[in-house]
Amino acid sequence: MTAVDVPGLREVVAEQPYRLLFATVSGAHLYGFPSADSDVDLRGVHLLPADEVVGLRHGPETLERMWIRDGVELDLVTHDLLKFTRLLLRPNGYVLEQLLSPLVVQTSDAHAELAGFAAGCVTPRHAHHYRGFARTQWQLFGRSGELKPLLYTFRALLTGIHLMRTGAIEADLSVLVSELHGPSFLPELITAKAAGEHLTLTGGPSQELLWQTYEHWLAELVTAQERSTLPDHPSAEADLHKFVVQLRLDA
Repeated sequence: MTAVDVPGLREVVAEQPYRLLFATVSGAHLYGFPSADSDVDLRGVHLLPADEVVGLRHGPETLERMWIRDGVELDLVTHDLLKFTRLLLRPNGYVLEQLLSPLVVQTSDAHAELAGFAAGCVTPRHAHHYRGFARTQWQLFGRSGELKPLLYTFRALLTGIHLMRTGAIEADLSVLVSELHGPSFLPELITAKAAGEHLTLTGGPSQELLWQTYEHWLAELVTAQERSTLPDHPSAEADLHKFVVQLRLDA
C-alpha cells in the first residue's frame, strides 16, 4: 500500500468523531486519471462503540461530508463496520475498491485483517455491478460529451473483466489497458483529462469507433463472467461475522 501525501488529509481523518479502521482515496485518483481540479474522494470504515449499537440510541451507519479545504474539494464517506461488511458480501465493487485501494491515508491491523477477507467476497455477480456502472457512465458521456464519463466507462468494463478472470481488483486504467491490451486510444485520453475535470472530447476516436469499442468490451465482460471460475457465493461470511463481533466487543 502507498501512503497518500496530500496536505490536510491526515488532519481530516483525525477530526472524525469515531475511530476509523481505515481511510483510503477512491475516485479518479485511484482510477489513474485525476485532473488538476479533481476533488479527493475519501472513503473508509468507522467503528461505532457498543453503546451506540446495542442500546436505544444508535449511532450513524454512514457519515458523509463534502467541503473545501486549502482549495481542494474533499468528499468524505465512511460506513460503520457492520454496514461495510454487509456491502462486502454483496456484489458491490465500490467497497472492494475502497478496502483494497493502494492510496492509504490511514490504516490499522483491523484494516489489514478485513482486506484479507476480500477474496472470499468476490463472485461472478460482481460483473453486474461493473456492467451497470459502465452503462450509466456511457449514457452520461452521450449526454455531456465529457472525457470523465468516457474514461469511467472503460475503467469499469476493464476492472470487471480483470476481476472475473483473476479474482483480483485492479482499478488503475493505465495498468488495465496494459494488462488486458485495452483500447489503444485510452492513454491519450487519460493525458488529455489531466488538464481539467470537465473537458469535452475533441478530436480523438470517432463516435462510431467509440461505440464499437464500448460494445466489444461490454461483450468481453459478459464472456468473462460466463467463463469465470469464481465461486457462486461468498465464502467469507462466517469469518466476517466473527471479525465484526470481536471488534465491537473490544471497542
